[in-house]
Amino acid sequence: MTRGQVLEIGPAHFTVVRILVTVGILRVLLKGERIANGMNQVDRWLVLWAVFLIASSIFHTSDAWVFRIGLMWSEVGCYFLFRVFIQDAKDVEQIFKALCVALVPIAVLMLLEKATGKNFFSILGGVEEVATFRNGHFRASGPFSHPILAGVVGATCFPMALYLWKSHRKHAVLGLFSAGGIIFASTSSGPIMMLLFILFGLALWKVRDHLRSIRWLALTAIVALDAVMKDPVYFLMARIDISGGSTGYHRAQLIRSSIEHLDEWWLAGTDYTRHWMATGIFANANHTDITNHLLGIGVMGGLPSMFLFIMVLVAGFGKVGKTLRENESASMEQRLLIWTLGAILFGHVWNFWSISLFDQSVVFFYLILAGISAVQVAKPFAVNVEVKQSVGRMRQSRYVSRLG
Repeated sequence: MTRGQVLEIGPAHFTVVRILVTVGILRVLLKGERIANGMNQVDRWLVLWAVFLIASSIFHTSDAWVFRIGLMWSEVGCYFLFRVFIQDAKDVEQIFKALCVALVPIAVLMLLEKATGKNFFSILGGVEEVATFRNGHFRASGPFSHPILAGVVGATCFPMALYLWKSHRKHAVLGLFSAGGIIFASTSSGPIMMLLFILFGLALWKVRDHLRSIRWLALTAIVALDAVMKDPVYFLMARIDISGGSTGYHRAQLIRSSIEHLDEWWLAGTDYTRHWMATGIFANANHTDITNHLLGIGVMGGLPSMFLFIMVLVAGFGKVGKTLRENESASMEQRLLIWTLGAILFGHVWNFWSISLFDQSVVFFYLILAGISAVQVAKPFAVNVEVKQSVGRMRQSRYVSRLG
């Protein structure tokens, strides 16, 4: 569904996602359901971030709190519903299979949109009927607010299909078609780069025992590049143009401008960024186009808000590492599922430097984060020990009864 389907009640705007969250919360309360494996560090950091973001409304316009409560209702609400509904690794695998099928019609309609220039989701409202046209190509967006956001969904689901290749080949084929078709139809460099980072993360599975050395090597390379480059190292994104017509320079310059105007937003954000860049944004005369998810959070709530969200990501990666360490005796397939979720999160983090998620595409980010929090593979070794102890007690009891 597009964002054009909205139920307005006073100052509140309930999109389809918010309505679903409301219904989901009612179900959870009525059935007395609980989140999987109890509260963890990801959950706690996310709650702190949400509370601070809403509290920082006092430094902004009078209606800022309405927007932020709605934002947290959608995002944090989705996350905690996923934490309730996704209980274990089996549920994560079922989600992978379901998405491989559910995205097929969206991929087909987006491919038709790219070929014809007509967005068939426009009859639902919220999206333009004519597809975006740039450098001789139509860029399909489907039900999403922008082609890049649509491509992010495809990039998120592509590795899900790869994971299913050995165990569920038919679902994997459908998933590769649908996710790949969405990325192709979006004609955007960002989703392609996101997918490449995810594939790189998956490739690190073979050298996972050397991950610490790889991280230090990457940090050293970044510092060295920053030392020899004329511009800051983040201007490397200005030179990337895979699909043609990429605006990497805008994204790099946005980071530079945010640093130059740090005094305006570091404490609790700002309501005016239009002077940061030479170009603005049609939807809001007070802001430039904040094509950076982390910076967008900073504009809303300052460096404290950005820090809290970064800690959510750090806790997510920490959860992946902890789960792998605690389940060294689990099957290779189970451990690979955990690693796949971490690789997708890795791709999202890199993608945050080039786009700010603001429509239903953000649901897919919280789906991955919740999946990481839910997966807790059972330890076969511990189970075997308990079984052996139980069998031993039974044998001892029989021996004693015979003696009696």
